[in-house]
Amino acid sequence: MSGHSKWATIRRKKEKTDAARGAVFTRIGREVMIAAREGGDPNGNAKLRDAIAKAKAANIPNDNITRWIKRATGEGGAVQYEEITYEGYGAQGVAVIVETMTDNRNRTAAEMRHYFDKYGGSLGTTGCVSWMFDKKGVIVIEKTEDMDDDEMMMAALDAGADDFAVQEDAYEITTDPEAFSQVREALEAQGYEFLEADVEMVPQNTIKLDGDSAVKFQKMLDLLEEYDDVQAVYHNGELPEEEE
Repeated sequence: MSGHSKWATIRRKKEKTDAARGAVFTRIGREVMIAAREGGDPNGNAKLRDAIAKAKAANIPNDNITRWIKRATGEGGAVQYEEITYEGYGAQGVAVIVETMTDNRNRTAAEMRHYFDKYGGSLGTTGCVSWMFDKKGVIVIEKTEDMDDDEMMMAALDAGADDFAVQEDAYEITTDPEAFSQVREALEAQGYEFLEADVEMVPQNTIKLDGDSAVKFQKMLDLLEEYDDVQAVYHNGELPEEEE
């Protein structure tokens, strides 16, 4: 998911294929298992509560969630994943952050380098581009005819949100990362359901891409987002509408 994207872009990516939906299940499953290592009871583990909420937003059955937690806490012989973040540059110097969960860091590092090199980019060192992004909680709620913009805004701000934006078909709420769980839980308690709820890296500025650069960068993004070990991709590229 692009760090600067609005819900319309995110939704298009989510609807690509059934295979993509299967990949979402796999990625969220890894997140649940990583979080559950800090404690299998969501009442005492905010990270696990957030991961479970993300799973439910993706319509993942409760049986899957329970199975993942059991595997992570030693009841199912879970594969041991580690979280590794890669940073680098794509075509035209666009900053890219790739968050991964892997059981083989050498394999993942080699693939990341290959994808960046193949389309005119370069893999950098830790911290080389992350300073260009702000870490924020992002919550997206579908906008329906019976919802009032002002009422939704007040609910978000009262819950502790930093900002609120009305999109064509959704509300986008941003929070401080530390307040994300609090805001998500407050809105959930009021009966709101989320299309998206996660902590993301949001770029401070964007670089407009066009022509060959846009084509190369989109191809690199597609490869990264389809790779099994990748959990999320953030960038500061501004792609032409037809390329997104």
